[in-house]
Amino acid sequence: MYAAKETSRLPHGGSRHPVPLLLFLLLSAQAGWAVSGGGPANITASAIFVFGDSTVDPGNNDYIDSLTKSNFPPYGRDFPGAVSTGRFSNGKLATDFVASDLGVKDMVPPYLDGSLSAEELMTGVSFASAASGFDPLTAQISGVIPISQQLIYFQEYLGRLDDMVGRERREDIIGRAVFVVSAGTNDFVLNYFALPFQRHKYSLQDYEDFLLQGLRELLQSLQGLGARRFAIVSLPPMGCLPLVITVNTLSSGLSERACIPEFEAVSREYNAKLQAFIASMQANVIYADIYTTALRLIHNPAQYGFEETAVGCCGTGLLEVAILCNPKSPICPDASKYVFWDSVHPTERTNSIVAGDLRPMVL
Repeated sequence: MYAAKETSRLPHGGSRHPVPLLLFLLLSAQAGWAVSGGGPANITASAIFVFGDSTVDPGNNDYIDSLTKSNFPPYGRDFPGAVSTGRFSNGKLATDFVASDLGVKDMVPPYLDGSLSAEELMTGVSFASAASGFDPLTAQISGVIPISQQLIYFQEYLGRLDDMVGRERREDIIGRAVFVVSAGTNDFVLNYFALPFQRHKYSLQDYEDFLLQGLRELLQSLQGLGARRFAIVSLPPMGCLPLVITVNTLSSGLSERACIPEFEAVSREYNAKLQAFIASMQANVIYADIYTTALRLIHNPAQYGFEETAVGCCGTGLLEVAILCNPKSPICPDASKYVFWDSVHPTERTNSIVAGDLRPMVL
């Protein structure tokens, strides 16, 4: 599956669920890494490397020809210096908090930023691209960076690291690094349920297996390149994303907003398969169960100091994402009271809370 391919646009076609380009995945991992099937193993992390989609893309899409970007206000409103970096949030991503907790760096930069220093490169980067997924077709739909190309960029990175520090030190850095993989939601919501192509080819269960095979190939490739420690992120409660609720409520004529059972069932089924897959791996792996954590935030907001879970802070909060959340959009006065920043992505505070909630699982 993972060969370098040039992305191209698909012909227009009908869709059963016209859902967004960018999907919500909350993420976290910490300094103690559980061996699959065993107890925690404390390590000293040398670096962090990230593969996946919009919630772990700190700005790689800024450097490609795609409309799937967030490098403009109000994105980044609460980021240090109020800079719109390309992160799909009002501030930091969960992976930024992970890097800080690991003691590696304060924030994870995008690999495609050509101005990165040697120190920034040595301590890790993100190769993630908003709107990508394990299915190559998912990235092709939006003209973003497929995971196959993210892997090629990592191979390119290894060559640069060899030039900077030599092979022996490079092997030590990669061997002690944390590798975070966060993808899958776009494959279902943007691709499988939104367009007819893969539904004609795969049953839902077969498509889940197809995505897990893509994950397997990625991890095997990374292991072959020296990676040893992984955090694999579960699907979130896809049916509870404000935009998914909006689109499906409108299309079905429902008057009451509620989580969409069809998407929730897919999240649970895929996550069960993902857990079984991780248990079968002969590697240091964490299953980051963000489904349970995110659902608790959504259903018990007062416990965490939130006031709004059904809409995002930007615009009406029902539909706005990417270019639809722009400098002309009305913005809530305090994003920390909102679980969602736009209609699909979490606020900085949500990212921070999810990271903290997962801490006991991995320390």
